Amino acid sequence: MKDNNEQFPILEFDADRQAIIEPAKIARGKSPSEYCVMTFYGEVLRKLLAEGRLEKVQELMLPSPTIYPNEVFKLDYQGKAIVVAHPGVGAALAAGTFEELIAIGFRKFVACGSSGVLKSELKRGAVIIPDKAVRDEGASYHYCPPSREIQMEKAVVKKLEKVLIKHKINYEIGKTWTNDGFYRETKGKVDRRTREGCITVEMECSAFLAVADFRGVVFGQYLSAGDDVSGEEWDPRYPDDTGSFNVLSFNEKVFWLSVEACLSL
Repeated sequence: MKDNNEQFPILEFDADRQAIIEPAKIARGKSPSEYCVMTFYGEVLRKLLAEGRLEKVQELMLPSPTIYPNEVFKLDYQGKAIVVAHPGVGAALAAGTFEELIAIGFRKFVACGSSGVLKSELKRGAVIIPDKAVRDEGASYHYCPPSREIQMEKAVVKKLEKVLIKHKINYEIGKTWTNDGFYRETKGKVDRRTREGCITVEMECSAFLAVADFRGVVFGQYLSAGDDVSGEEWDPRYPDDTGSFNVLSFNEKVFWLSVEACLSL
């Protein structure tokens, strides 16, 4: 009888620090700062570019420019330099982009993007700090031994929280479900994740945390509540026509909170 590690390749963690393709050997350029915000808010990046607030400093191998912009941009914020980049959607792509950014020289990271919610009380636009993540994706298993969950450093959680308190932002701290198969979020799985304490679902957090731990860098993340998968049917919770919730305006707010939080790490 084979043990689980022999049955399932995803559980065959190899602690060898040297890989065949090392990001440090292919990453180009030097970091103009140790701080980096990885944002999934493409519309915010486009607005900042249109306003002339971003300076392109280099390109990455990932993500593919045919899918997402692979540029790294420098942003000056209150006299400090910080860079911003889109990591690409999904654990595998985001982990690879994260690897390249680390190889270039960045050491302190905050990611920001939207998530689904597993409890309807989290209204659209609520801010969540994911202090733990259930590892229901594949990338993290190449960076640390198999486990059900992975945690954000408590000191990082405190610093992210401090920024939200300063700006009087309502927020929650809770567990997220990182899941690659968004078309396979069944009612049974949602109920199981809810019972184990998950309040959000997204596609990258546990992979980010695993890469950060493996590479010895500092990482935190803000999530903003989007669609609702807690009911019998999916509720996309699209903004209504009354303008009561402006997505771009809110995402900009979370982006700038992430910039401030990153510089506090």
